[in-house]
Amino acid sequence: MSKRLVFKMFSLALAAAFALAALLPITSLTAQDNPLTAGVSNKFAGTELRLIFANHPWNNTIQRLIPDFEKASGMSLRIESYFEDQLSQKLQVGLTSGTSTADAFMFRPLQEGRLFAKNGWLFDLKAFAEAEKDWNWEDFQEAARGTVTFEGVVFGVPIVTERQVVYYRKDLFAAKGLSAPTTLEELEAAAKALNDPANGVFGIVMRGQRAAAVTQFSSFLYSFGADWTKEDGSSGLDTPEARAAYEFYGRLLREYGPQGTTNMSWPQAVAVLQQGKAAMWIDADSLFLNATDPTRSTVAAEIGFAPFPAGPAGARQYNITSWALGINELSENKEAAWEFVKWATSAPVVMALQKSGNPGPRISVWESPEGLSGFPTEYAEVAKLQSTRGVGYDRPRVISVGRARDIVGAPIVVAIEGGNLEAALKEAHEQFNAFLKEDR
Repeated sequence: MSKRLVFKMFSLALAAAFALAALLPITSLTAQDNPLTAGVSNKFAGTELRLIFANHPWNNTIQRLIPDFEKASGMSLRIESYFEDQLSQKLQVGLTSGTSTADAFMFRPLQEGRLFAKNGWLFDLKAFAEAEKDWNWEDFQEAARGTVTFEGVVFGVPIVTERQVVYYRKDLFAAKGLSAPTTLEELEAAAKALNDPANGVFGIVMRGQRAAAVTQFSSFLYSFGADWTKEDGSSGLDTPEARAAYEFYGRLLREYGPQGTTNMSWPQAVAVLQQGKAAMWIDADSLFLNATDPTRSTVAAEIGFAPFPAGPAGARQYNITSWALGINELSENKEAAWEFVKWATSAPVVMALQKSGNPGPRISVWESPEGLSGFPTEYAEVAKLQSTRGVGYDRPRVISVGRARDIVGAPIVVAIEGGNLEAALKEAHEQFNAFLKEDR
């Protein structure tokens, strides 16, 4: 047996031992002594809850803790998991027809939340949230609470948050004597200096696909001083600030990005970085393992993190709740479902999940060194900073989000392709205004 094989086997065994050791303090405790289930009530013992989750790291991680909840509460949980688009479709079909038997489910507040809330599909959690003083609704970030609040209704509890971050190649920056960009001007200058397509390296890669690019473009829009809508609820796409943002985003990708950008969502964009073909990638911080995991990225050891750079209106990146838990308005087990939701979003559980790399919504967890321990040091510093600031939405706050993203995303493609941006923005502005009147 070769030394390499022996070492590999030893490493695997050691890793397995550490993983087991990490779980033992949780699984070996009694329900009464387990800090993760302190305060869980057993008044609903014997109840079976049906839960529908997304195929998401949060789901994968909490599945390890659910036996503890079942032990402490006496309830049994029946969980179904789906990819996010399948999940959305399944929920909408079941909720529309009134046939959904799910008691609680994961959903995307900024994508489906307002639709679900407006249609009365989500139980209002406001009274529950405000009554649970020890659980502490005020410990959730203000932006996160705002994401799940609509017309005075608290239609969900945040579970996963994310912010926009600059991933950059420290080796390429060092070779040119550059520091991580702190302004959008510096960002463009770095992209220009590091753009070397002749040698297979592009200055920057980001999403350019029409609807998919909207969320990542949003931080540029806000940092230029614009927004999707004005205070009166009309389209904000006709402002000079909005035009400057579209123009800037398009120029970055047109002049310093790879070909085929307009066909890229995040998986295609990050693949360029993973292959060592981009100096920078700007996207959600929740995707960091795609850049830092050496089994996925050839440049994992060289990746640095920087906050979203400041534009004319400052650094105004999005800081959003990407996933939340909601309770079905038609559930016959609302109080039992709340017992689960309350536990799954309690400070000890959020801490355990965040230590496993799932960025959560609780202020106290982000302020704790233990809460940052699941992330690379530089990432943790950036995420902590950006969790205290930013805009709580990364797309238009409307009912029919998909239609809105298609409308406001069209000028992004035109800007990248170097087309007539003024005409594209005029058309999008008119379409968006008409859409906003209908959407109300």
